[in-house]
Amino acid sequence: MRIVCLGGGPAGLYFSILMKQANPASDITVIERNEEDSTFGWGIVFSDKTMDGFRQDDPKVVAEIERNFHHWDDVDVFFKGRRMVSGGHGFCGIGRLKLLQIFQARARELGVNLKFETEFKDPDDYSRDYDLVIGADGVNSTTRGKYESHFNPRIDVRKCRFIWLGTKMKLDAFTFGFKETPWGWFNLHAYQFNEEWATFIVETPEETWLKAGIDQMDPDQSIAFCEELFADMLGGARLISNARHLRGSAVWLKFNRVLCERWFKDNIVLLGDAAHTAHFTIGSGTKLAMEDAAALVKVMNSSEGDVPTRLARYQSEREIEALKLQSAARNRMTWFEEVDRYAQMEPEQFAFAVLTGSQRVGHANQKLRDPDYTDGFDRWFGARCGVPTLPEAAPPPPMFTPFKLRGLTLANRVVVSPMCTYSAQEGVPTDFHLVHYGSRGMGGAALIITEMTCVSAAARITPACAGIWNDAQQDAWQRIVDFIHANGNSKVAMQIGHAGRKGATRLAWDAIDMPLQSGAWPLLAPSPLPYIAGTSQVPKEMDRADMARIKADFVAATRRAAAADFDMVEFHAAHGYLMSSFISPLSNRRGDEYGGSLENRCRYPLEVFRAMREVWPAGKPMSVRISANDWVPGGITPDDSVAVARLFKEAGADIIHVSSGQVSKDEAPVYGRMFQVPFSDQIRNELDVPTIAVGNIFEADHVNTIIAAGRADLCALARPHLADPAWTLHAAAEQGYSLMPWPQQYLGGKAQLERNLDRAAQLALNA
Repeated sequence: MRIVCLGGGPAGLYFSILMKQANPASDITVIERNEEDSTFGWGIVFSDKTMDGFRQDDPKVVAEIERNFHHWDDVDVFFKGRRMVSGGHGFCGIGRLKLLQIFQARARELGVNLKFETEFKDPDDYSRDYDLVIGADGVNSTTRGKYESHFNPRIDVRKCRFIWLGTKMKLDAFTFGFKETPWGWFNLHAYQFNEEWATFIVETPEETWLKAGIDQMDPDQSIAFCEELFADMLGGARLISNARHLRGSAVWLKFNRVLCERWFKDNIVLLGDAAHTAHFTIGSGTKLAMEDAAALVKVMNSSEGDVPTRLARYQSEREIEALKLQSAARNRMTWFEEVDRYAQMEPEQFAFAVLTGSQRVGHANQKLRDPDYTDGFDRWFGARCGVPTLPEAAPPPPMFTPFKLRGLTLANRVVVSPMCTYSAQEGVPTDFHLVHYGSRGMGGAALIITEMTCVSAAARITPACAGIWNDAQQDAWQRIVDFIHANGNSKVAMQIGHAGRKGATRLAWDAIDMPLQSGAWPLLAPSPLPYIAGTSQVPKEMDRADMARIKADFVAATRRAAAADFDMVEFHAAHGYLMSSFISPLSNRRGDEYGGSLENRCRYPLEVFRAMREVWPAGKPMSVRISANDWVPGGITPDDSVAVARLFKEAGADIIHVSSGQVSKDEAPVYGRMFQVPFSDQIRNELDVPTIAVGNIFEADHVNTIIAAGRADLCALARPHLADPAWTLHAAAEQGYSLMPWPQQYLGGKAQLERNLDRAAQLALNA
């Protein structure tokens, strides 16, 4: 096979090495426009785990890298005059030029033809003469540009400016530094990459960069500015740029986040940064490119299908892993872009948030890497929550610290998320509900939120939805609340809502969101727009009389919830139901004072919420559930949701329950672990308001990490609680937290579970 790599960076060189090893008969040429010894940037970082993976690809290359790298285990975070140290991370740094030299030497040794100082302008100049053309030509890929409409790159130019510098100084750890200035915050990312040199990246939002006047500085002035800013950390060392080819403020770059819909066309394929980029805050751009190369080699050495067929398989097999890494990099990148959002945090929590910003590394991983650091953090966090730990005792995991809202104290941070069960009879909860909620009330979660409980028969989603509009329903709910209060430490919240245009549908397991075939009731909405065009019932546009009547229904439901002794009520303004459909511009097209601007669209939900707050006991909290992202162009965005949450906070909401979606069938959510947590994080830390996080949170480590890093105050889990009513009790036992109270009837089970877990841990140690 004849192969040409357009681009002689790590992606193209590593592919050529691995391909030549796997198939020595391959005729491979690497073409690079720059000189052999030219490079931009300073050092590259790999984790120990990454190096272990590369070792399987080519032990000889890894051995040469290890002879030239600088290794460290610690991460230092400098913030507000404090230095926080976390160990056990296992990273190595190597100069980018040295890495390229190692790759070049290995490629030549294997018989790869390397051509430097050779321009390439059109991949089609090679596609007829070579079996495979690899566009490994970086973020500004010429190859991608030739067929841009086919590859369909989504290029997101980010909001920070950064300058990539080097310095002759000794760093014992990967170093993050944060400096507050009159213009805003500046961030430092620094690491040693050989015995003499360290990489020194300074980053700041463009708004801050402009306020500081850096756009008017030449390169020398920019460098002098950074030297003065971080003088205490440099200790007299000078900063140096190797981008002297750039003029003026151009030494300050903006990161381009690239994600291509397609990675190949015929026999042309994109590799590394040409196809997708990962931000430097996660240090994985080169790792991503090299892992791409290894995956491509594996596919190209198969005998199944022609070249385009193999390239399609390559993208299919590799795309998910690349997206996972890009997602982690995006989380980390946006965290650093919004550092001022977290500036009110105490240094201990700020540092923990830095360490876990990607959402790939969590509390459990930190504990494995550095038990002393995690123990110290947990002691600090527990004391901050009012539960100081004796020196000889183990501190509670963050998820098992108490949390207070008005006069309500929750025993821990775990919430049973509201989940419709479609099992009521004429709106009356049945014995199913007693067992369902009662078992979870004995399962250890601090707070149980009921399924959406409807304010009238016409407010239901389905005929089997629960209600709170008459005495029979109120009495049935009080029976459930009394049982939970008498048999555990859980508190209970009633979620009160109205289905709006999503009402009069069949049961979820019959045909979710499909209209009833008979017995449907008329629907109301802010605008006469059906939920599913051509399928759903067209709702009536609400007039003022409708609005007054429904507000009265919500107030009456709130009074009944108070009479039934609920500990909290939650106002359901999410997921495309009535209140949510007022808030979203996708479903609210009104021309009066209840439509148009965000403030106008929130007007009616706020009127209803304030009326509920007036009749709800002053000592008990109220929550509001919102959809923080409609996942549809033109819909509610995360930034909009901050404004929505601010309005509800000002109206008396004690905590914001942050969900997303289900407002439009056109939605395109980006799923993943804890995928909605960033919305909670933004609202909580921009508004200084408590939040409940949701969204594919399913491990105790997720909860510990979210709470410890200040991304939410409570975590609501849905499906895990469907599978295991005692999820919280089991999570405590698995973490060795023996102080978690169990129902006395089940204490024998607690002892057995703890013994079994201890035995399993011993077997794992001895394996």
